[in-house]
Amino acid sequence: MSLDYPIETRTLGNGLRVVVQPDHASPTVTVNLWVGVGSRHEAPGRTGFAHLFEHLMFQGSAHVAEGEHFQALMGVGGRLNATTWFDRTNYFETVPTGALELALWLEGDRHAALLAAVTQEALDNQRDVVKEEKRQRYDNQPYGQAMTTVYETVFPQGHPYHHPTIGSMEDLDAASLEDVHAFFRAHYAPDNTVLTLCGDVTPERGFELAQRYLGWVEHRAEPRREPLAQLEPLTSPVRHEITEAEVPNDRLHLAFRLPAESGESRREFLACSVALDCLAGLSFSPLEQQLVREQGSANHVQSTAMGFVDGVSLGLVVADIADGASLDEVEASICEELERFAQEGPTSAQMDAVLAQTERAWLSALAAKDERADIICHYTSLHDDPEHINTFLDEAAAITAEEVRAAAARWLRPQARAVVAYRTSAGTEVAA
Repeated sequence: MSLDYPIETRTLGNGLRVVVQPDHASPTVTVNLWVGVGSRHEAPGRTGFAHLFEHLMFQGSAHVAEGEHFQALMGVGGRLNATTWFDRTNYFETVPTGALELALWLEGDRHAALLAAVTQEALDNQRDVVKEEKRQRYDNQPYGQAMTTVYETVFPQGHPYHHPTIGSMEDLDAASLEDVHAFFRAHYAPDNTVLTLCGDVTPERGFELAQRYLGWVEHRAEPRREPLAQLEPLTSPVRHEITEAEVPNDRLHLAFRLPAESGESRREFLACSVALDCLAGLSFSPLEQQLVREQGSANHVQSTAMGFVDGVSLGLVVADIADGASLDEVEASICEELERFAQEGPTSAQMDAVLAQTERAWLSALAAKDERADIICHYTSLHDDPEHINTFLDEAAAITAEEVRAAAARWLRPQARAVVAYRTSAGTEVAA
């Protein structure tokens, strides 16, 4: 199912990659920037810097006062925000067409001249903001430390994905102003950034405005290291047990190393993703059918494949345990199904349903300019593939049932699992 969104690309003289996807259906433009820096680029003892800069980028720059970035764009009817992840940090705004130059001027000023506003006072203030965010989202939420513990359990110490994007508060406290400035200079540069303009703008005007407002920025990012070698599956189960009376119910996380979502391993990653969708991502998937509908031992079962690019990705199966049911028995049932699936693979009905579900989700995401721009930036930045929005469905449809079975047999075997189990009271552990 090929799509034909028009895509135009250009690389400016300073290395900035610019993608324009014209869509004149409404008089708005989404400005989306992906900077190639996330938590995996942080050095030991310097975690949390990528996320810290997501905050600092809104605190003013050489010609913009504190808080003025939000105020200026929201004042003309725009909406904007930013997020940080392992592999990138992204900044995005959707504005009326007439405010496109304002948005690009603001982006140019902060990407070129942020450090003029990163004073000791600003750093101290945003460190406190990040600490409060950690308290709200991680420390004081039920299961708030679950994913942090998953990363620590499935990825070895020192691996780029071992620590979460929120980072270490001790590392942030120890950071000097010069440490923070050096991090910006190392990563926030045009040759480490992708700019996507999606909406009511022609390619010619988009490239001209990108050159005018961002083409003058000349500093360069530090050289990138070579990607890590593929991290192999675990050879025996590892587990982390958490007894936490305050959570609503027992919860089970089974995590698996998957192939990286890049290069030669990408197709195998997609096969793993299909396998996980077959296992727990459909209304008639075996884990949903068995644990929720028939046994009633789980309230909900879900699965997902999280695509990373530096030598590994992450697969998850998560089950909320029903009152009175045994977490250990649920885990044993999941392991039995994983083993069966590795031997038998998916049915034709499962393959058809996963493809239909994938098509629906993909087309739904592309219907909105802001999501479309983000997907374009994602695949241009991490995979050098700006046309991905047009080719992905064909790529997904080409995955065969045998590829899915083989991927599950290699990557999703029970012995390759890392377990993070929340118990509301002490319990027993399932046998390996």
